[in-house]
Amino acid sequence: MRYAIFAYSKRGLNTAKSIMSAADGEWRAYTVERLSGGVFSPIPKPFAPLFAECFSWADAIVFVGACGIAVRTIAPHVRSKTHDPAVIVVDELGKFIIPILSGHIGGANALASLIASKTGALPVITTATDINGRFSVDSWAAGKGLLIDSMIAAKHVSAAILERDIPVKSDFPMLGSLPQGLFEGSSGETGIYVTFKNEKPFDITLRLIPRVLHLGLGCRRGISAEAVKNAVEQVFEQNKLDFNAVGKAASIDLKANEAGLLEFCREKGIGIDFHSAEELRRAEGDFTSSEFVAGITGVDNVCERAAIMDAERLIVRKTAVNGVTVAVAAEKYEVNFE
Repeated sequence: MRYAIFAYSKRGLNTAKSIMSAADGEWRAYTVERLSGGVFSPIPKPFAPLFAECFSWADAIVFVGACGIAVRTIAPHVRSKTHDPAVIVVDELGKFIIPILSGHIGGANALASLIASKTGALPVITTATDINGRFSVDSWAAGKGLLIDSMIAAKHVSAAILERDIPVKSDFPMLGSLPQGLFEGSSGETGIYVTFKNEKPFDITLRLIPRVLHLGLGCRRGISAEAVKNAVEQVFEQNKLDFNAVGKAASIDLKANEAGLLEFCREKGIGIDFHSAEELRRAEGDFTSSEFVAGITGVDNVCERAAIMDAERLIVRKTAVNGVTVAVAAEKYEVNFE
């Protein structure tokens, strides 16, 4: 975690030091010029460029001082729930900790509670689901690294869960007891779906997407990135899969220098692993065998075997599209509400 902290008085500096020792991570500390020194850098004038940089760099920003200072400082830089860092305010004596931005997705509520537990401060949490003891879907999803597919749907879920229990459906085993506000179900007006599929079982469906899919790829020499993209999109559309669930791609090491393959992965923001023919041959499972492919690569199937590496099961077998072969496998995954 990366943190920026701002303090504006001598007492505030002492409180800031206590806060910095309470949370592990990389800290950048700032104060007014007359108090700067040691770990505290001076806040330069004009202020705006520094705060803009902190908004881009930091996972969380802590203000030791009045809420008004924090609000006026961050106002020009606030974008959205999914992009803004956590922002919390602590009074200069360290008595109260108030999350004021990104309480759930950004983790401001959790950070406030952590600091409070180690400093003795009182966390002042104002988000409705938290104070009512109901399940906070965006906070939980962020903590589990799940993609929230629609913030509009997330707002509907958060509003509904304050009034009644709502259904949750999962394509993965759900461990333990469900939290307050949820029951297991697959239909209804508003619900949560933990999935890698591009489907919506509820009238208003909030899909939470884990990055558990492995994309196995094979291709002819000199293939273009556009051809790879078109093939993958066709396979995902046919099988109703969401590309946001892809964690990584894989292929044989003979393709390690295929520019089109590398460009596709770079554009999609996914890593790609390359395996030797021997490694692919050791993969366990029932694969679509091809003597032609074996004669060229030394292994009877590239895309299926590459996809299953470090995964649990094939969900899409070898599909050939204009010089590209695509297979998809899924990691083992469990939904844990603890």
